[in-house]
Amino acid sequence: MKNISFFYFTTGLLLTLSCSEKNIVKEKIEKPVVTILIQPFKDIKTETVAKVTEGIKNVYPNVKVLNAIDFPENTYYKERNRYRADSIIKFLNKETKEGFVTIGLTSKDISATRGKIKDFGIMGLGYRPGKACVASNFRLNKENRDEQFYKIAIHELGHTQGLPHCPEKMCFMRDAEGKNPTNEETDFCKKCKTFLINKNWKFNSI
Repeated sequence: MKNISFFYFTTGLLLTLSCSEKNIVKEKIEKPVVTILIQPFKDIKTETVAKVTEGIKNVYPNVKVLNAIDFPENTYYKERNRYRADSIIKFLNKETKEGFVTIGLTSKDISATRGKIKDFGIMGLGYRPGKACVASNFRLNKENRDEQFYKIAIHELGHTQGLPHCPEKMCFMRDAEGKNPTNEETDFCKKCKTFLINKNWKFNSI
C-alpha cells in the first residue's frame, strides 16, 4: 500500500515539476514588446511631433519621444539642399538597441536613390527589415497635414518590421506609387496587422 502511495506521490511531483519547467521555458522564449522611439530633428515643430505621436499611439501605444537632435553633417546633400534619407537611417540605426525601432521626424526635404535617379525626393524611407526609418512632412498637402504625417511614419515603421507594400487601398502599407494616397488609408489591413502581431506588436484594438 505504501509503495502505491509513493508511486502516486512521485508521479504527481514529476508532473508538477514538468509543468513548472514548461512555464519557465515559455517565459524565456516570449519576446519583449517592441518600443517605438520617435526621434525629432531640431527643424520640426514640437506641436507637429506631438500630433504625430498621438496618431501613432492611437494605433500602437508603446511609444517614447526622444529629445530633438541636429542632423549629422554627412546627411546633408548640398547640391539639392536636401538630406539623404539613407544616411539618416544609418545614423539612427546605430543608436537603436534591440527591442526598439526608431522613426526620425523632419520638416526638411529628404531624398534617396530610386532606380536610375540618384537623388529622388521622398516623403519617407524604411528598410525591410531594419531598426530605423525616417519621415518628412515637406511634400505633404497643407490640408490634413498632421494626419498624413503620422500615416507616413507608421508606413515606414511597418517596413522596418518586414512588411512589404500592400494592395489594400485602406491599409497603411499601401504603395504611394509616387503620389500621396494617405487620406484613403484608415488602418493596417487584417493581413498586415496579423504579421505585426506575430512580431510582438501589441495594438490598442484588433
